[in-house]
Amino acid sequence: MASHRKWSPTGTRIAGIRTPALATAALTSVALLSQTANAAPSADPKPSIEEVEKKVDDLYHQAEAATEKYNATREKTAQQRKRVDSLLDDVARRTEKLNTAREELGSFAAAQYRTGASAPDTATLLLADNPQDYFDQTQLMDRLTSRQKVAVDDYITEQAATTKKRAEASQSLQTLTTTQSALKTSKADVQRKLAAARDLLSKLTAEEKARLAAIEKKKQEAADRKAAELAQQQAAAEKKAQEAAAQQQTTTGTSGSSTTDSSYTAKADKALAFARTQVGKPYVWGATGPGSYDCSGLTQAAWKAAGVDLPRTTWDQVNVGTTVPLADIKPGDLVFFYDDISHVGLYVGNGMMIHAPKPGAYVREESIFYGGESIIHSVVRPA
Repeated sequence: MASHRKWSPTGTRIAGIRTPALATAALTSVALLSQTANAAPSADPKPSIEEVEKKVDDLYHQAEAATEKYNATREKTAQQRKRVDSLLDDVARRTEKLNTAREELGSFAAAQYRTGASAPDTATLLLADNPQDYFDQTQLMDRLTSRQKVAVDDYITEQAATTKKRAEASQSLQTLTTTQSALKTSKADVQRKLAAARDLLSKLTAEEKARLAAIEKKKQEAADRKAAELAQQQAAAEKKAQEAAAQQQTTTGTSGSSTTDSSYTAKADKALAFARTQVGKPYVWGATGPGSYDCSGLTQAAWKAAGVDLPRTTWDQVNVGTTVPLADIKPGDLVFFYDDISHVGLYVGNGMMIHAPKPGAYVREESIFYGGESIIHSVVRPA
């Protein structure tokens, strides 16, 4: 038979009192906490300037992507608002027309009852969902003239159309409300990203800011060298094409085809002329000018000055026109960046572009390699 031992807590005794093991552990924890409190507090290691720079760049990139989402939603909201306003105006006009027609139908009923024994129930007619039912129920339909019957039929048709328009307006209002909520969310997302970037930069010391500026200068110098290389390559290719055209003319007596579309060049010159006058204006997310721009707002405005309407966002602009190899890039072409196509600039030649870079910066001319060749997504000729 198994023995049954009564459980008794183990531990030490203090002044005749048994101290459970749990209490002993608690006392030990208190002692350790006291030692920790007396020691120097531990903290996460401070990120390097390179890590801060990368984090800030990432946040600005995320903010640009969120800006394009905001731009798309705002454009959608504007379109939906126009539709709602149009539907509501249409419903108002139709309702007024129906009220007039309903009163006319009431006069028909009154006229028919003048020879009858009872008074016309005009109030019932005015509230009836279907005036034909009213006339049928009161046995008036057979007594109406042809013109009056046509009026009843027209009223019924118009009433059905008005009911349908009211339903469309109601649905459009619900859709607009949903889109406006999404717009608010997109706006808050941009603001959070920008606030996080500003917070990181605000914590830098003067020395760290100087080191960050040196890093940016080094990146810019590398980008400028890359732009110069592209310009040399293009110049060599252009010279070779001209020599080939001259050779063809000498051999066949016919001039070679031009490597440049004169119509496109004329439009591109207008777009570039506009863009150059915007240099120095601030980047403001969601802005389309004339005092400030975001990246796609600037390219849209520049090409509009040349008579070409581009969509609002980078995601739509990249699908307009013809995609060309980077080696064949020409002034006026749009250069898109990042896998998510969240940035765009207007190529001016010699490896340079005009673009609205990021919050806190201004519209400027800069190498298309400002972030390295790897971030260039594509080149599009929009016209």
